[in-house]
Amino acid sequence: MVYLNNKKAIAGLLLGAGARMAVAAPAPAITAAPSLKDAQINKRGDSCTFSDASAASESKSDCATIILSGITVPAGETLDLSDLNDNTYVEFQGTTTFEYDEWEGPLIRFSGTGLQITGASGHEIDGNGAKWWDGEGSNGGTTKPKFFYAHDLTDSVISGLNVKNTPVQGFSVNGASNLELRDITIDNSDGDETNSDGDALGHNTDAFDVGSSDGVYISGATIYNQDDCLAINSGTNITFTGGTCSGGHGLSIGSVGGRDDNTVSSVTISDSTIKDSQNGVRIKTVYDATGEVSDITYSGITLSGITKYGIVIEQDYENGSPTGDPTDGVPITGLTVSDVTGSVSDDATQIYILCADGACSDWSWSGVSITGGEASDECSGIPDGASC
Repeated sequence: MVYLNNKKAIAGLLLGAGARMAVAAPAPAITAAPSLKDAQINKRGDSCTFSDASAASESKSDCATIILSGITVPAGETLDLSDLNDNTYVEFQGTTTFEYDEWEGPLIRFSGTGLQITGASGHEIDGNGAKWWDGEGSNGGTTKPKFFYAHDLTDSVISGLNVKNTPVQGFSVNGASNLELRDITIDNSDGDETNSDGDALGHNTDAFDVGSSDGVYISGATIYNQDDCLAINSGTNITFTGGTCSGGHGLSIGSVGGRDDNTVSSVTISDSTIKDSQNGVRIKTVYDATGEVSDITYSGITLSGITKYGIVIEQDYENGSPTGDPTDGVPITGLTVSDVTGSVSDDATQIYILCADGACSDWSWSGVSITGGEASDECSGIPDGASC
């Protein structure tokens, strides 16, 4: 499997980063170039410490080790660490914050090969989401910046980051190959505060959106948000395991369809807890679109406090308003659902399956036990091996 193949690369990254940190010898600070005269940069060999976002973006190519120390990113700017040198080590220290502007972002951008991106003890990356939250997310209202572009990362590790209050979507993983995201915490619970209409101010605060990637391993995530904990829109060889998701829309495949890449295959979502959320297990394909969802496994998923659906699989998805009329352009095949247990709220539905005729097949369904709520009498297109 891809993850096993990743382990050698990941071990090399950890050893390489550790070696750099161990041998970096103190030296007098070097005066910055004139364009960076206002930045605070301390260079020790190939190690650079930045407390200024522009300085980090402009001088990143000079550094094998980058320390980001208490940076405040100016309004409308990206902390841009794209195109880093191979095997660069990056560490967030102190509190990283972002000043307000209406724009699409991202607030942070990384790309490169062999990167190790981590956080020091006590650090926090504060997206200051409350400055943008208006209950509409990316569907309207204030233009809000996306948080973290993990784009075009190869053989890399992002670990131990503590994130608070993203304005909208959190980690956008796109064009990645052999990327591990480990022990990441995103706490958007402040976004549960409601507006005058009773809607949560935080909206579209997806934790991990994955697209057009091969080999993504997410483990040990702790997420408090108001949308998908995980949304895989396209990609292959993707694993999410050992996670805790609270307050959002569940662990999702999709929505699939309507993009340049509309294939999701070889996905394992396992050994995770979903609580106080709208949905638990979720697969959604777009109405009247084309694509493919295949070889998907959900196993060892524990549910509690689910307010809408314990398991929901639908082929009629439209943003905010499913049609009720499934289409067969994005077939769902080779689905395994095992040991999904727990409870839903009194007015929730345990399981809802809506497939077009013949568009869902080769399913395996075992150890599924969801209590509370009610059973649906509106399921259709249920393949052999599943139940509703």
